[in-house]
Amino acid sequence: MYVVLGASGNTGHIVAKTLLARGQKVRAVGRNASPLQPLAANGAEISIADVTDAAALTKAFQHADSAYVMIPPNPTSNDALAYAERVSDAIAAAAKNTGVRNIVSLSSIGADKPSGTGPVVGLHNLEQKLNRIDAANVLHLRGVYFMENTLPQASAIRAMDCTAGPLRPDLKLPMIATRDIGAAAADALLQLAFRGKQTQELHGQRDLDYTEVTAIIGTAIGKPNLKYVHLTDDQIRPALIQMGMSDNFASLLLEMTSALNSGYMRPLEPRTARNTTPTPFETFVAESFVSAYQQQAAA
Repeated sequence: MYVVLGASGNTGHIVAKTLLARGQKVRAVGRNASPLQPLAANGAEISIADVTDAAALTKAFQHADSAYVMIPPNPTSNDALAYAERVSDAIAAAAKNTGVRNIVSLSSIGADKPSGTGPVVGLHNLEQKLNRIDAANVLHLRGVYFMENTLPQASAIRAMDCTAGPLRPDLKLPMIATRDIGAAAADALLQLAFRGKQTQELHGQRDLDYTEVTAIIGTAIGKPNLKYVHLTDDQIRPALIQMGMSDNFASLLLEMTSALNSGYMRPLEPRTARNTTPTPFETFVAESFVSAYQQQAAA
């Protein structure tokens, strides 16, 4: 039995679908039943649990051999790191209480650092807690900058006829489609080749800076002269809050972008065939960004 947290989310639903397609028993865990129904239709057992509730997660982990775990984002929280601590405490308690033998966790580059990386500090702490479970084999998948992080640029283009953000325009970032993280996690759970406590970075298909990102987006939406505007933290903060983030989460996000800009938060592994994933940014833009941009136009 495989347990999958965040089973209706970007990475979790790929993990669950892949395992089900391979004929495995899957318990899909989420806060609400409705988004999990497509997985139930494909044979998954559904478990409703709040990820901060250790007792509920312990019940969800019962009789499972392996688990995919992650901290669902909570951008409206007024203390996002305290929320992450509650989630990681509950996950670690459930895994320890039930004796799950194999755990794949969604982590991030920068999780090697105990501070100064914004929300990634919560992932550092999750890694540490899982590493203290002696009986479990644990693989931490450290993803890079999500391609999905570019989706809010659709509204920026509509409002300002440019892309904009706090990252340096010349900062080369490895960028990954979240579906590739889900595929890598499912593969790791099927193979179970990891032992002890391990980390593996996932670098996406290639490194891009936001000038290149903007050019790719501009070509796809018929704006070949689209430009990227580098904003200060004070300029971008009101936009983040207008998007629905709490001031606390916005501050953490800006701390993370500052850590990326300075190089404090960066990959530790060289790019190899093992950590390079297949989806190019052009494919993500064609399949996801263009529709998001068109929906902005319709709205």
